Amino acid sequence: MNNYTTQMDAAKKGIITKEMKIVSEKESMDLKKLRKSIADGKIIIPANKNHKNIDPEGVGEGLRTKINVNLGISKDCYNPDREMQKVKKAMELKVESVMDLSSYGKTREFRTKLIDIYSGMVGTVPVYDAVGFYDKRLFSITAKEFLHVVEQHAKDGVDFMTIHAGINRQAADRFKRNKRLANIVSRGGSLMYIWMEHTGNENPFFEYYDEILDIFAKYDVTMSLGDACRPGCIKDSTDPSQVEELIILGELTKRAWEKNVQVMVEGPGHMAINEIEANVVIQKRLCHGAPFYVLGPIVTDVAPGYDHITSAIGGAIAASKGADFLCYVTPAEHLRLPDLEDMKEGIIASRIAAHAADIAKGIEGARDWDDKMSRARRDLDWKLMFELAMDPEKPSRYREGSIPEDSDTCTMCGEMCAIKNMNSIL
Repeated sequence: MNNYTTQMDAAKKGIITKEMKIVSEKESMDLKKLRKSIADGKIIIPANKNHKNIDPEGVGEGLRTKINVNLGISKDCYNPDREMQKVKKAMELKVESVMDLSSYGKTREFRTKLIDIYSGMVGTVPVYDAVGFYDKRLFSITAKEFLHVVEQHAKDGVDFMTIHAGINRQAADRFKRNKRLANIVSRGGSLMYIWMEHTGNENPFFEYYDEILDIFAKYDVTMSLGDACRPGCIKDSTDPSQVEELIILGELTKRAWEKNVQVMVEGPGHMAINEIEANVVIQKRLCHGAPFYVLGPIVTDVAPGYDHITSAIGGAIAASKGADFLCYVTPAEHLRLPDLEDMKEGIIASRIAAHAADIAKGIEGARDWDDKMSRARRDLDWKLMFELAMDPEKPSRYREGSIPEDSDTCTMCGEMCAIKNMNSIL
């Protein structure tokens, strides 16, 4: 029997777990260094004790930037089979994490099936499920009922949960004193704000935070501290509400560590490019080096239909400056529930951002992939180029759709192909 409760508890006790060994090998990181970083809260391994088939991944300082895919059942698009197809597509594309944001119907049935088949990290947002599970008005849900849903998710094997504990009454009052253009755009954050306004009570996730930590420690669930006040437009970024909440999240991080609960902190949101680096620095400082999980940031508000691109730009910058985990954004962001093609485009865009950032951060082995591709291009080895491609299908389709007269070249340059001619002269 293990004589530790969580990965952090084991790390503090000097114990090397099997999950640490797997992550160390994947990341080419020295085991002692990895263990110390987990003990210090700078690296997490989200791996619920009840997620039996998990292939553990590490998130944090010195590791590859990971990406997450959001999916789940909604009332307007109630199609569990289609959402399960998305799970399978995420597995096919080797995505490290999936978040189930289901808020309607047989949410537990979908969640448990997801956990059974998916070997990556699985995350949830319990407040969404609570609204659907109890099928009653939001402000009629009691604090005890919210905590019951949290515990059920933990029992089911969820590896990390977004808990909107930072939007307490103090933060809500500051929000009211500092008007925003787009108000609160976090779904979970808005639900908790509305609940507090209707009931007059403190946010139950803040008031009963210690009880939630006890649940998390029991199952080794990682705390993902939700950014309820993340900016929903670039005008609202780095405002008093966002910074106030971040200070609270830093305090909640230390309280979690005292109970050996692993933590990552969620971040913006919409933000102009020139503010991204400062936000990463502030988050890492105020939250004591805990891994940073960002949605985007989306760097301009005027590109609906292309927000996988606006997000990838922001994600690449954020990760290159120290963010550790990117939540994908699809072309359907702000518009509809993504379909399979939207999902694929969002994954590839996020993967590009993560890999570009890993090159900038000097992550072990990150450049090797690019060097292999460069050698294949130099050698005009089209087959190898497609095998090395992040998405082999698309470049193969482009090539087949426009065949050149000389098979060594492409239809853009033909006989003036610089690479072919330089190979010949050299």
